[in-house]
Amino acid sequence: MTSSNSSTVSSQLHPLPLAFGDLQGCRTPFQQLLSKAAPPAGTPLWFAGDLINRGSESLATLRDIIALGDLAVPVLGNHDLHLLSVSAGIRKSRKGDTIEDILAAPDAADLLEWIRHRPLAHFDNGMLMVHAGVLPQWDVNLTLELADELQRALRAPNWKETLAGLYGNEPNRWKPNLKGIDRLRLTCSALTRIRFCNVNGAMDFSSSGTLNSAPPGCMPWFDVPSRKTADVTVVFGHWAALGLVLRDNLIGLDSGCVWGEQLSAVRLAQNPAQRTLTQVDCESCRVPGGGN
Repeated sequence: MTSSNSSTVSSQLHPLPLAFGDLQGCRTPFQQLLSKAAPPAGTPLWFAGDLINRGSESLATLRDIIALGDLAVPVLGNHDLHLLSVSAGIRKSRKGDTIEDILAAPDAADLLEWIRHRPLAHFDNGMLMVHAGVLPQWDVNLTLELADELQRALRAPNWKETLAGLYGNEPNRWKPNLKGIDRLRLTCSALTRIRFCNVNGAMDFSSSGTLNSAPPGCMPWFDVPSRKTADVTVVFGHWAALGLVLRDNLIGLDSGCVWGEQLSAVRLAQNPAQRTLTQVDCESCRVPGGGN
């Protein structure tokens, strides 16, 4: 992988996607990074979830992404779901939240409707993007099937009832016979919250820290032996304490922008040697407590 201040214009008919880590309302670094990466016209712009919350410009950041139209391909993260929950009266706003400007916007209903209709997973050209991760028993097809079930539930008329049922740490392990809200909750926990699990894929949410903070018997979800998505490249965010991860089949993009570190974007070539990393510093976006 190479690092550059500007990207080489792709000679392909379809420009390679450019994937961004968690923006979390840090609009200025996002604009700087987009300018620095200089994607060719028509480039799909992938966002690994958590578009908003913690940074100081959540509303403006959200409007920027919506204005990109079909070029923007974001997946839902836990902060995006939190916004929907607060708007629906399911949860209360927390210390450090920066979603009030969205909720108070004159077109808040339209903004929330747009967020509610984003996917939980996206797959194209051998690249699978989710916000947090996938369970080791899931291959790409099952991941997309489960994500679609959850997406449809969140777009249904009774979406508030579904959303209210997604909170909780149980069940924490995949079983094919899971049904109803338990199945949806397990799916949501994996796609938007997972960091550590054991070799059997049982998720542990007691730590959000570095690899050294792994709970006993646990490891990062992506290091579980025989993970069934190891045959594709998984793109994810969510784990700021982990920092940037660049492997042939794994791209972790949350490099801690709201911690005052960097905001990262990677050009998603299938050949790892052709991927390009672009970063900008985020000292101006540092917020107390960071963004998990």
